Amino acid sequence: MSETAASPPPARSREVMIILPGLLLAMMLAFLDNMIVGTAMPRIVGELNGLEYFTWVTTAYILGTTVSTPIWGKLGDLYGRKTVFLTSIVIFLVGSALCGMAGSELFGGVDNGMTELIAFRAIQGLGAGGLIVGVMAIIGDLVPPRERGQYQGIMAAIMSLAMIAGPLAGGFITDHLDWRWAFYVNLPLGGVSLVWLWLKLDLPKKRTEHRIDWFGAIILTVGITALVLITSWGGQSHGYPWGSWQIIGLGVLAAVSFAAFIPVERRAPEPIMPLHVFKDRNFNLISWIGFLLGFAMFGAISFLPLFQQLVQGASATNSGLLLLPMMAASMVVSLYVGKRITATGKYKAFPVIGGVIMAIGMGLLTLMDVSTPLWQTGVFIAVLGLGMGFLMQTTMLIAQNSVEQKDLGVASSASTFFRSIGGSFGVALFGAVFNNHLADGLRERFGAQSADMVASGGQMSPAALAQLPPQIKTGFLESLAGAISGVFVWAIVFAVAVPILAAFIKEIPLRGGPEELSKEEPVAAL
Repeated sequence: MSETAASPPPARSREVMIILPGLLLAMMLAFLDNMIVGTAMPRIVGELNGLEYFTWVTTAYILGTTVSTPIWGKLGDLYGRKTVFLTSIVIFLVGSALCGMAGSELFGGVDNGMTELIAFRAIQGLGAGGLIVGVMAIIGDLVPPRERGQYQGIMAAIMSLAMIAGPLAGGFITDHLDWRWAFYVNLPLGGVSLVWLWLKLDLPKKRTEHRIDWFGAIILTVGITALVLITSWGGQSHGYPWGSWQIIGLGVLAAVSFAAFIPVERRAPEPIMPLHVFKDRNFNLISWIGFLLGFAMFGAISFLPLFQQLVQGASATNSGLLLLPMMAASMVVSLYVGKRITATGKYKAFPVIGGVIMAIGMGLLTLMDVSTPLWQTGVFIAVLGLGMGFLMQTTMLIAQNSVEQKDLGVASSASTFFRSIGGSFGVALFGAVFNNHLADGLRERFGAQSADMVASGGQMSPAALAQLPPQIKTGFLESLAGAISGVFVWAIVFAVAVPILAAFIKEIPLRGGPEELSKEEPVAAL
């Protein structure tokens, strides 16, 4: 049996610095992919004929990440981080390769291309869940919380860098190469990370014998999937009416699943989501904050490339450049916050400040319409980036500091899980809001012709828009801009709750300060 103590040993700085490039490259993969694909999405849906389904490409990825995150965290706790982490990289790369082949002649052409892409993105998301939680847990094993701020600041900066490089790479690929390279580009990057960590990552192999709570994992997956399907299909032209047996059945399935999950977890010898961690007030608060952060951020940001390319007429490459203010602001603030936490041990103010600024940024984005100049959009998204910088890694740090060291993997996966599930619901709900607003706008402007326009919207691309008569093009763009603005209105509702919840966080000293390390007992690694 491995011995467990309250906190990890002092950081093994040399070892951490050796493996850090591989860890950062793996984390960059997970975030770079979403940003590259987001920029390429208008071209992808234009070729595969599926504007009304485009949010499902993102939803499938986030859903795969969400349902796998608790499992990856627990597997790492039980069977060792290295093997589990490398396995997640392999699954991510296989999913990337399959996504690049979606709609190709190998799978029968474009007729089922959108369905194939959505399915393969789910596989890719399964691997991504392990990438994100694995990096956080490995750093948590090697670095105490007090010192962890600077490393998580670096990781947040890398995430921001990925968000900068992603749109640029996605734009270049979309404009100059086949969109399939938006997925194939992951293969060489992931291969380098896989080989580097296989050679250099050296973690203790001691572990306690445990059992995986597969039953709890299945119930959780069923409940989450049912909720996402409700938000995606309910009241949609490509879904089902709210009162239909399909939607009601999904609601019953979700309710039964979550009702059964609690007693199952209480009885499980090794629960996939240990309920005792939720006894801590900070952990509960930061879990809700992570959910709302993912809901507002991932849900809303998915629509920015669509607005920039279709409404503002930017090329794919330029739409990537137009996201630079947001990512640069997030990167600078993340580095600052990481250093301040390491220097002072204080963190409570940062999620409060970040939540307020993020809500302001969402409010500014509601003002965008067809006449909004590019520079103004840049200012609006820079404000949003400032808020993100205060929040992204602080939520993970607080979650990890709220539990015992033996539950570090659970805390890391739970923090990522709630952010991911928020993103899943956000993308699904905002996709429904977008589709309904777009249909209403077209109906108001074109009357009976609107049904045909909604159907043809699935094949809409910048090139197709350029071929429309001026009056029809103007009406379509106004409807599109109004629909995207409606998404940001809904995002405000969730963003304003972040600083309110953050105000109730209790400032608990971070483990690993000088006074604590002097008293620390020897620890055997997980």
